[in-house]
Amino acid sequence: MARIQADWRRERPDLDVGPQGVIGRLHRLADRLGAELRLVYDRYGLGEGEFDVLCALRRAGEPFERAPGELAAHTMVTTGAMTKRIDRLERSGLVTRRRSGDDQRGRIVALTPAGRDLVDRAFTDHMRNERRLLDLVTPEEAAALETLLATWLHRLED
Repeated sequence: MARIQADWRRERPDLDVGPQGVIGRLHRLADRLGAELRLVYDRYGLGEGEFDVLCALRRAGEPFERAPGELAAHTMVTTGAMTKRIDRLERSGLVTRRRSGDDQRGRIVALTPAGRDLVDRAFTDHMRNERRLLDLVTPEEAAALETLLATWLHRLED
């Protein structure tokens, strides 16, 4: 990144390329972290989206079910994308769909016992993996980074 910035400073001294140092490194870090996280998802035959759906259902607590719209909101995807994810998980026997008792037009998605077992194992490995990645910085650095990123994200989303 420093080399790229130096090249741009030479070629475009009229521009402030300082932001590239932060944004570029964050982008590279996000790519690397994503690849490291996918290692666990792949081990369980899941994509990131399917993992997110299973986790959203597991976090719901007994009886481990939510409406598709709730799942979309909890995983920040469109309802169309959610339908595709649910379809794949249902074909794999990890979730079931049924009509809502309150509204026969509505649907409820629930973890199957196999889905609960899989997400419990996958999430345990996922947390170990995230700990491994975060242990590359000190606890103080991690705390400062979390605060800084939360502040930045809050301001960006406002």
